[in-house]
Amino acid sequence: MRLGKFGFIVVALVLFYVLPAFAADVAKIGIIDFQRVLTESEAGKSVQEEIQKKGREMETSLIELGKAIEGLSEQMSREAMVMSKEKREEKQREIEIKKYDFQSLQKKYQMEFRELEAIEVEKLKNDIFELAEKIGKKEGYLLIIEKSAAIYYPSTIDITDLLIEKYNETSKGSN
Repeated sequence: MRLGKFGFIVVALVLFYVLPAFAADVAKIGIIDFQRVLTESEAGKSVQEEIQKKGREMETSLIELGKAIEGLSEQMSREAMVMSKEKREEKQREIEIKKYDFQSLQKKYQMEFRELEAIEVEKLKNDIFELAEKIGKKEGYLLIIEKSAAIYYPSTIDITDLLIEKYNETSKGSN
């Protein structure tokens, strides 16, 4: 019986000293909201502005081409009665070609716009994830994940504000 009590005391003492060591190594986890970093960081705002500027340029070009097509259509409808059949058919072909060119240019611009957006966002994503990794290593995080991968998390582990602050600092330093 005496040995049983002694064994119990030894196990209790071991657990008393070992368990706090495991508890001290609690996993530090962080969450980042990539979309928020894109919309609130200086570099993200700059990229969005650049993409929107390119989009406006493309839109202006399409509007001008659309007005030219409209002008040709109006001219043809005004002069249709006095034109010869061959001239009318020629004008109609010219209008159809311009409409096709308009649609082709529109598709080309949409593709270029999506490609530009994807490239720029990918560059930002790489920078942001690299910075998140540095923060994680420096501050002892076991895991940092993107908000969209988490179903639930307490707001206390959201490090998006810290990431935006550090990203703005590094962006200013590189400019």
